[in-house]
Amino acid sequence: NPHPPNLMFPIIILALWGILMTSSICLRQTDLKALIAYSSVSHMGLVAAAIIVQTPWGLTGAMTLMVAHGLTSSALFALANTNYERTHTRTLLLVRGLQLAFPLMSTWWLLTNLTNMAMPPTINLLGELFIISTLFNWSTPTIIITGMGTLITATYSLYMFLMTQRGSISTQFQLLPPTHTREHLNLTLHLLPLGLLIMKPALVSGLFT
Repeated sequence: NPHPPNLMFPIIILALWGILMTSSICLRQTDLKALIAYSSVSHMGLVAAAIIVQTPWGLTGAMTLMVAHGLTSSALFALANTNYERTHTRTLLLVRGLQLAFPLMSTWWLLTNLTNMAMPPTINLLGELFIISTLFNWSTPTIIITGMGTLITATYSLYMFLMTQRGSISTQFQLLPPTHTREHLNLTLHLLPLGLLIMKPALVSGLFT
């Protein structure tokens, strides 16, 4: 075993603690881009822990979640940029009710947030299940931290969607430029591979059986 338990244990504990800390920070964020960035750090805590355990299931889950979150996080940043280009602010409290102005963009927000919180049957869920199972097999109490991390992820993903899309739009944002075809194409090219990979997740998981 190239990673003895006495060296592996503190690093995995730090990775798991990082999941809780960064996902908890997301619940108190006021800046949209910072929220998405901390969300990525939280997901990479799962990946780091799975890689260090060095089991086939862990490595499969890590590979799957890295690809899945790479597309999901990139889509969230693209969506945040579409908001910023029109409102010139990233503060969540100032920009609300955008569903009224951009109903199709609101659909992209919903799909991307549901993917970010690992909604079935996405490969995000597959990767997270592999990793959580691996960590549970390595040490039973880790299920408490990974479970709390999953719960907080669902909470801040819904919080992000509701804060940006629901409510009444501010009077200063009544005349907003329309969304462009290139923006919808960009998001399609993010979410379409995620949807297609549901059919054959072995392409990214490393399990070519």
